[in-house]
Amino acid sequence: MNYDMELKEKIAAQNSQSVQKKVVIDLRDLRKSFGDNHVLNGFNMRLYEGENLVVMGKSGSGKSVMIKCLVGLMQPDSGYIEVLGKEIKTLDRETLDILRSDIGFLFQGSALYDSMTVRENLEFPLRRHKERMGQNADTEPLVLEVLENVGLAHAIDLMPEELSGGMKRRIALARTIILKPKIILYDEPTSGLDPITSKEIIELMRSIQKKYGTSSLIITHDVDCARVVSERMVLLVDGINYAEGTYTELSSSNDPKVEAFFKK
Repeated sequence: MNYDMELKEKIAAQNSQSVQKKVVIDLRDLRKSFGDNHVLNGFNMRLYEGENLVVMGKSGSGKSVMIKCLVGLMQPDSGYIEVLGKEIKTLDRETLDILRSDIGFLFQGSALYDSMTVRENLEFPLRRHKERMGQNADTEPLVLEVLENVGLAHAIDLMPEELSGGMKRRIALARTIILKPKIILYDEPTSGLDPITSKEIIELMRSIQKKYGTSSLIITHDVDCARVVSERMVLLVDGINYAEGTYTELSSSNDPKVEAFFKK
């Protein structure tokens, strides 16, 4: 039996086993081109409630385009996108903004506001969504809770320039979870970090997922991150979900395109 046939049978079996699981992200036949550059060529992906799903692809493979289409920042040429039971292309701006408040995003560069203290960085999303949190809600307990969850309560009044790269990533993660999102999108969460700090961030991601029960979509090139944090993986190659399975299944494949992701 060839690899393609084995993969199709494994995916069919996984889909059968997942019938009872709630789908929180559903992408079907997603297509996006920029001139003659066909970035997404019928990409399919499902993220299930409470799952950690890793998407890996080489630079320029369409991972960022997929994420932008997913949150409504970019329109695909065609395809179906459903997030938390809502079809993205049918939503008006206000409804889309409300939906986005249920999606946390950890940016690759942390994206903290340099002119704000840690406290102010964490209060910012609370102010933007004050109606959801309650107009007169006390933000202090929420800020302290998320800082304690990332082990940085002592840094509450520091400026971003006073933080190390790893601390910035932790604060960014605290800001991501302060609204208690149902889904977290991680964009290269360990990029630019040393191996020890990367390991700390990976363990923190696992802790956050366990504590808050979030569904996590993790975009990464870091094979060690994928090995530790993923429950399932999708390899984005040539604009499609070329291979799908657990880390063990994919890392033991002898398909050349799959093997390339796991070579040191």
